[in-house]
Amino acid sequence: MKFVQCVSALALVLGTAAGASAQGWSEQTLVVTASNTPYNNLLVYNGSSQLLQTLATGGKGGVSGNSGGIATGDGRVAVVNFGSQNVSIFALSEHGFRLRQIVSTSAGPVSVAFGHDHLYVLETTKVESFQVFDFGVSPSPDGAAGLVVADGSAAQVGVLKNQLIISEKSNAIETVNLGWNGAVNGAAALVQNIPANVNAPFGLVTRDNEAYMTIAHANEISLVRNDSVVTVTGSGTQSAPCWLALDGPYLFSSNSPSKSVSRYVVYGPNIIQDAAVAANLNGNPTDIAYGAGLVAVIDGNGTVSHLSIFSVDWDGNLTLQGVSTMPSANGVAVVHNAD
Repeated sequence: MKFVQCVSALALVLGTAAGASAQGWSEQTLVVTASNTPYNNLLVYNGSSQLLQTLATGGKGGVSGNSGGIATGDGRVAVVNFGSQNVSIFALSEHGFRLRQIVSTSAGPVSVAFGHDHLYVLETTKVESFQVFDFGVSPSPDGAAGLVVADGSAAQVGVLKNQLIISEKSNAIETVNLGWNGAVNGAAALVQNIPANVNAPFGLVTRDNEAYMTIAHANEISLVRNDSVVTVTGSGTQSAPCWLALDGPYLFSSNSPSKSVSRYVVYGPNIIQDAAVAANLNGNPTDIAYGAGLVAVIDGNGTVSHLSIFSVDWDGNLTLQGVSTMPSANGVAVVHNAD
C-alpha cells in the first residue's frame, strides 16, 4: 500500500491528506477523532491507527467530561465545536473527507448522535434536533427540550426507537420523547428506579429500545429499558467505568483511572463481566467506539492523548492493531460502508 503526502497552503483550508490507499477512501474502515483545540481539527486514521487526513472544522474545541463528541450516520460525520457553539458536518468521498456545513447551536455542544433522519445535539442545558436531508442538515432545529438538571454536566445523548436518552453527571438519567417525524417533542424526564447510590452517570450505548449506561463513580453499569433502570452490575476490580461500546453480545467499558477496557456479556436483562481486563491503555480513557470489527479508544495522559485501535474476534477478544499519539483529542467514531 502506497502513501502520498501533500502539504500546501491550500491544505490549511481543505485539510491535509496523508495516506489514501489504492483501495479508495469510501471502501476503507476509518477511525475519526477531533483535536479539541482552539482551532479544532478532524483527524482521520486507518484501521492500523495511521493518520490519513487532518481537516479544520471551522470551529473551536474545548469540551471535556463527555462522550459522543463525534457521530457518524447518514453518510456524514458530525463533530462538536464547544467553544464556538456549533457542529461541523463532513462528508466522505473517494478523495477523503470534506467539510460540507457548520450548524449553529443554542449553547456549547458536548455530544451528537444520528437517527430517525435527524442529528441530535446535546448541549450544556438542552438537547436540540436538526432534520437531515439528502443535501445536508437543516440549519435550524425543529425541536428542543431543556435538561432536567441543566447545570453544564451533560455527558452524552443516545437514540432509542421513539426517544432520546441522556446522561447528566449530576446524577440524572433522563429521556425525551420524539415526535412522529423524529423531532424532539416534549420535556425531559428522569427514568424510574435510578439506584439510590447513583453517582455520576457518564457514557451510554443504545440498541433498539435499550440503553446501557455507566454510573462511573459508583463503579456500576446499568441497563435502562422502557424508562426504567432494570439491571445494575458492578465493575469488579476496575474503577470508574466511564464509556461504552457494543458489539453483538459483548459490551466493552473503558475504565478510568484503571486505564483498561473490560468486557461484559449482555443478553436479556443480564450484564455479566466476562473479562475484567480485556485490554490495557496508556492513559485515562475518554471515549470508546465500535464498528466493522474494530474497537477504538481515546485516552489521555496529561497533555498527551492516544488513539488505540483493536480488532475484535468472535469471542470478543481484543488484539491491538496500532496506537497513535497526539497533543489532545475528544470523541471517537468508526466510519465504514454501512454508515
